[in-house]
Amino acid sequence: MSRSHLIDRLLAGLPAEAVLTDPDVTASYAHDMASFCPAGTPAVVVLPRTVEQVQHVMRTATELRVPVVPQGARTGLSGGANAADDCVVLSLTKMDRIIEIDPVDRIAVVEPGVVNATLSRAVNEHGLHYPPDPSSWEMCTIGGNIGTAAGGLCCVKYGVTAEYVLGLDVVLADGRLLSTGRRTAKGVAGYDLTRLFVGSEGSLGVVVRATLALKPQPPRQLVLAAEFASASAACDAVCRIMGAGGREALPQKDGGGRRAGGHVPSLLELMDRTTVKAVNDLARMGLPESTEALLLAAFDTPDPAADLAAVGALCEAAGATQVVFADDAAESELLLQARRLSLNALEAVKGTTMIDDVCVPRSRLGDLLDGVERIAGKYGLTIGVCAHAGDGNTHPTVCFDAADPDESRRARESFDEIMALGLELGGTITGEHGVGVLKKEWLAREIGPVGLEMQRAVKQLFDPLGILNPGKLF
Repeated sequence: MSRSHLIDRLLAGLPAEAVLTDPDVTASYAHDMASFCPAGTPAVVVLPRTVEQVQHVMRTATELRVPVVPQGARTGLSGGANAADDCVVLSLTKMDRIIEIDPVDRIAVVEPGVVNATLSRAVNEHGLHYPPDPSSWEMCTIGGNIGTAAGGLCCVKYGVTAEYVLGLDVVLADGRLLSTGRRTAKGVAGYDLTRLFVGSEGSLGVVVRATLALKPQPPRQLVLAAEFASASAACDAVCRIMGAGGREALPQKDGGGRRAGGHVPSLLELMDRTTVKAVNDLARMGLPESTEALLLAAFDTPDPAADLAAVGALCEAAGATQVVFADDAAESELLLQARRLSLNALEAVKGTTMIDDVCVPRSRLGDLLDGVERIAGKYGLTIGVCAHAGDGNTHPTVCFDAADPDESRRARESFDEIMALGLELGGTITGEHGVGVLKKEWLAREIGPVGLEMQRAVKQLFDPLGILNPGKLF
């Protein structure tokens, strides 16, 4: 099958402007933002605007046995959107309509190319809230979020993308259109195919429409920042806040009948010493250089100041050297700015980063941070850790010079060692970034041979020719 024949067949059902063939242009669609992930050279890039156009692409690909790689904004960090050689890159970014916002049923119906932040602002106008907020929320698309089951800063209270996807319209590998799920608040009819597609990284079908659950818009959150003289003390504070009690029994709240632990913050983030220094170097934020760990907590409750005061006391009990409370939304945003700058700051250390995505039980968070520090020393590398501490999802970030072959090798080996450590601690290789190309070997280790066999059987059922996002997951 020649490239020209493929393009002619695609143009039979697509407008010319939707089919990109210039090699310099198509090359820009070859990969996402992950390091160490091979990418092929696409034959063509297609940017459909309608469901029917997506169906035409998949029918053509099935007939000609051509691989198809679905893409969103390519902000992923695991190579899950990387092109295969001679594939059709199917970019869904032009399918960007918000079809419906229903304040009574608290749902939104959207196309996959809608940017997360655009949806969030649109539903805010109706007094509603779409909670999933990946760090790339100003760029990433809902379709990409669904593909990786993306998370974000607010997961500790509101959960990840999977918990907000009620129903999907999916174009299957052979071009048929499948509708899953529901619009209702409840529904248990049949197998939950909706959840099967969420996190499948475009390997089972192409999402062309999503029905999403919404929440009432919460009050503006207030934030505190707590500094600690050790990462282990900060992790102890996380356990106290989330209800484990830390190393000591916790007192009862006065008159409340509730333990001082067991709070439900809207955000609970941690930055280690390396990350704090990198942020200071990048932005001159004046964070104390003596801090070994910085913990940020937020509440969007009706009385956030009271909740923050209780959490501040727990931080002090765990050994916080200083606790700073924001008085209003502007001060809260200023405190959060350091966390938002973390990944950019770590990238500036050496120019290239590998961002890990290991999630462990909260009770083992301290063990993971200690282990990462040992691994950094072993390989002679700078590895900073920022974390969604409230749900144990850490992002150890390996900083290295990509032009130095030895340093690149050490970076990859340290990355693998961190994943191995996460599994040893009862965790998972990915909390929100997905498997893609980067973690294929590790997925097999995590789920075992029987799990791998079952997952491959599911893939075979939905994609018998193996044309959907080949080379990803397993």
